Amino acid sequence: MSAGDQKNGGDKPEDMVPQPEVWPEVERAECLARGAALKWASGVFCRPEHLERLSQYRKRESQRTASIHTRLKSMVQSYLEGVGWGLEQLREARTELREVSRDLKKAGLESDQNTEGGRSLERLREVSANHSQLLAAVSNLPRLYSVRSMVMETERLVESRRLLEAHAKLMDLEYLQDDILWQLNKAAGGALSTEDQEVVAKYFSGVRHLVDALGKELWAVVSSALALARQNPTPFVSAVRIVEREEALDQTLLEERGGGGGNSRPLPLGRPRCWRACFFKVLEEAVAARFRSVSYLHTRGPGLAGHLSALQHGIMADLATVRHLLEHCVPPHYKLTGAYLRASHCCLHAHLTQVSSWDLESGEIFAVLNWVLHIYNSPDMMGHPELVTEMEREELGPLISTEGLEQLQCKYVQSVRKSVSEWMHKALQVELQDWQRDQEPDTDHEGFYQTSLPTIITQMLEENARVALMIGESLRDQTIQMGLYEMENLLNRFREALVEFGKEHRRDLSNSKNKFYLHYLLASISNCIILKKSTESLQQQQSSQSAGQFTRTPPNPLAALDRAVRRACRLVMDQLLLDLKPFLPGLLTRPWLAQGDPTPKLCRVLERHLELYVRVRPPCRQRLQEEAQWLMVVEYVRALMQKRLVCRSGEERRQLAQQMLQDDQLFREIFHNLEGEGSAPEVNPLALLPVLAEFIRLKDPNMLTLEVSGLAAKYPDISEEHVSVLLEIRGDVSRDIKGAVLDLLEQSAPPLPVGYRPIFTDILVPPSTMAFCLPTAKCA
Repeated sequence: MSAGDQKNGGDKPEDMVPQPEVWPEVERAECLARGAALKWASGVFCRPEHLERLSQYRKRESQRTASIHTRLKSMVQSYLEGVGWGLEQLREARTELREVSRDLKKAGLESDQNTEGGRSLERLREVSANHSQLLAAVSNLPRLYSVRSMVMETERLVESRRLLEAHAKLMDLEYLQDDILWQLNKAAGGALSTEDQEVVAKYFSGVRHLVDALGKELWAVVSSALALARQNPTPFVSAVRIVEREEALDQTLLEERGGGGGNSRPLPLGRPRCWRACFFKVLEEAVAARFRSVSYLHTRGPGLAGHLSALQHGIMADLATVRHLLEHCVPPHYKLTGAYLRASHCCLHAHLTQVSSWDLESGEIFAVLNWVLHIYNSPDMMGHPELVTEMEREELGPLISTEGLEQLQCKYVQSVRKSVSEWMHKALQVELQDWQRDQEPDTDHEGFYQTSLPTIITQMLEENARVALMIGESLRDQTIQMGLYEMENLLNRFREALVEFGKEHRRDLSNSKNKFYLHYLLASISNCIILKKSTESLQQQQSSQSAGQFTRTPPNPLAALDRAVRRACRLVMDQLLLDLKPFLPGLLTRPWLAQGDPTPKLCRVLERHLELYVRVRPPCRQRLQEEAQWLMVVEYVRALMQKRLVCRSGEERRQLAQQMLQDDQLFREIFHNLEGEGSAPEVNPLALLPVLAEFIRLKDPNMLTLEVSGLAAKYPDISEEHVSVLLEIRGDVSRDIKGAVLDLLEQSAPPLPVGYRPIFTDILVPPSTMAFCLPTAKCA
């Protein structure tokens, strides 16, 4: 039997009542509960003695089950109560909705009845509107007829500069115009037609012309405020009062319009006028007018400094007028002094930017920099005690930007550099002309040779540095740096000129025009010493922070000076050698051994040169003396190495050594002042001659090994060729001894010590020439 049959069936037995449907979740939960209970019971009653507590467990579980049933009943009861309350609210809402629906139907019926009644009043509304328009027209007719006369009267007042009266008339006219527009707009229901607006605007067109005319007069008065303040400030005061009236009226109209509401009037045409802002704008234009007439030609050369000075006096006079006269003619909130300061500062900024863009010379750039950095902020101008507060309040920027100042300084340095380069070139040309003079160079108060070159260069660089320091240390450092670059370039050209001077002298030795060649070489060396001191003085003036400010390679005039001095000293030594050359071939020959000639002639040449070296400033004087000493000894030893004299006996060796010692004594008498005037060299070249004389005079050839060892220890640059020549000059050294000596020298060749100046390295040994002989067995 189906479930439906059981439900719809009639009589049926009790045991045939259908079982309730069981949900799978309930069945699964019951199984889990039974499993958990079984697990719990098996854990609790695992022993027989545990069954004694079965009644306690049964009682506790019964109480727990009863408590759970009670909570479930309470919860279900509360849910049922909530459902009942919600049903009750729904019934009440349904009742209220029915009542509201009935009221809405009634209101709709009443509205339809009122609409029918309002249609009958349309004609009455039209009549009322026409009546209102006619009433307004009748009331405004007298004022409308008087508009033209009021316009003409106001024009007359404006032309006669009765500004306050003219402004009062103008306000009446504007009020009438605004009132008529408002009435027409109200009559038109807030939608006034364009045609009506044009009619009113055309009728009141004279009012707009009056506004323009009054504004023109006002701004003319404001632009000439400085002149009026000194004569008659009344027009300026009137202008300020009118500006304040207009500003108050603008504010009132804006507030009414911003307040909203159905009765608020629209903003009149041409409002807001913002005449206060125009006032300050006209003031700025008046200040700017002072700079418009300035042209490039009017301010060139010395005129620029005069122009800047005139600006200073003009601005300070205007500021005094503003502070003492005009400030009292305006309301305090105008802060007229600050406004004039700001306007003057802006105009000066623009004007000086324009001036800086011109192609200015160094003097003009200096005038601009000095005026901007020192005069403008000095107590004589904007640093005045009465203006400092205003300047701080306005927070004005720099008159010329930092970048603009750097560009100006670079232009200044470049302009000065061009001038310095030209002057240095001219000074060098004058120097080259002085070298060709047929007279000795000039001497200073100490008796040293000098020319005009170092004086011109030093004074020029020092003066440029001093002038640049008046602007600031940064410009001074840049100017000094530029001067050092130009000094280095000059010294390089100076060294090249020295080289060319020497070449020209060697090409024409017989020309009497160059008889003072050596004198001017010595003067050039003294000039370099003076320039070195000037360079060091300039470098000391530079600030320590200036070293890293230059991207180029730093100048090194001292190195160029050293190169020029070395070249000049080399030319002096070349001239000494040239003067010694005629007598050098007679040295260490048999006539020299017999008569001692030409040593006295060599000494006279040396004495003449050394007397001239005294005219050179130290330390180059000592350097020249030392170089002359080295040159004489080197040439003497070179003559010895020529083997012009080979001893044939012990007596000749004695005579040769004796003559060499005499020559050494003569040389020492000439150079006797060398040790007293400066530090002696590491190796005294004159000490070599007695050593060589002793080597030649040595009687026992077997002692030569020891002698050569001492010689090599003193002069480690001596070579086997030099020793071989010395042995050959003796003429008594056997082949075995010579071989032993040379082997010893080869084995004990010491390295050159630090600071040792080689002397034998400059002396080349001529190659030995073997005499022609037949190829005999003995010769082979």
